[in-house]
Amino acid sequence: MHTETTNLNMPQATSRRSGSLWRSFLSMNKLTLFSLLGLGLIVLSALFADVLSMYDPLQLYPRHRLQAPGAEHWFGADALGRDVFTRVLHGGRISLLVGVGVALIAATGGVVVGLCAGISRYTDGIVMRVMDGVMAIPGILLAVALVSLFGASLTSIVIAIAIPEIPRVARLLRSVVLTTREEIYVKAAQGLGLPTYKIMWRHILPSCIAPLVVQTTFVFASAILMESVLGFLGVGFSADVPTWGNVMAEGRAVFQRAPWMILFAGLFLSVTVLTVNILGDSLRDRLDPKLSKNSKVL
Repeated sequence: MHTETTNLNMPQATSRRSGSLWRSFLSMNKLTLFSLLGLGLIVLSALFADVLSMYDPLQLYPRHRLQAPGAEHWFGADALGRDVFTRVLHGGRISLLVGVGVALIAATGGVVVGLCAGISRYTDGIVMRVMDGVMAIPGILLAVALVSLFGASLTSIVIAIAIPEIPRVARLLRSVVLTTREEIYVKAAQGLGLPTYKIMWRHILPSCIAPLVVQTTFVFASAILMESVLGFLGVGFSADVPTWGNVMAEGRAVFQRAPWMILFAGLFLSVTVLTVNILGDSLRDRLDPKLSKNSKVL
């Protein structure tokens, strides 16, 4: 009898859970909702680029050189006759992949460095001085130097962009750790003789999740911009690889004759960065109780 009652309650619990998720989705700010939909469309267009376009991003069509946008080429053609629409969609794959890779590396490295610096006064001075030294070097110069040294592969570009982002994440998490370790429940755990690694895992690390998630979204957007800058400067991926930065770099020489090359790639780049930043602000407002209370009052 008890089993039957439990089985009957399971669909109701599932429906209530799905209903609450749907209500929370509809309760989003309109700007946040449009940003989520816009970012979703860009991600889907990158994933299904082969389906959405009938051209090869590397295939040359000399007869279509610098052809204006139209029915045959929706975003026009570049100086070598390649379809710009196809190259922009495929370029989204690499840009989004770079953004995800940099965000993961920066978040992981920032958590490790921030916890080590915040939990111990002995390691704090050494670790944070190293982080200050890395932050003293402009990120674009450090990325250009590392890519020039190790070559323009996906791995080297992701690492070169991630290294300047780690100190920013580490400094944020260090401040959270320094605040959290003074809480009463952390002092009580220390008084009970709980090992340091358990205190970090059970009590301190959960307090870092919310600011880490928000900061990761901004790192993601910054990484996409940095990769495009490297491609535009000619130190990123090779010129034949379709990326947003490479497409805009190729359109720089023929901008007066074919402005669509920079226009559409720059539009995809701007929309992606804008939507990610808006979603990051929305996450910050939802995860920070003080900001959510202030927004309700306003």
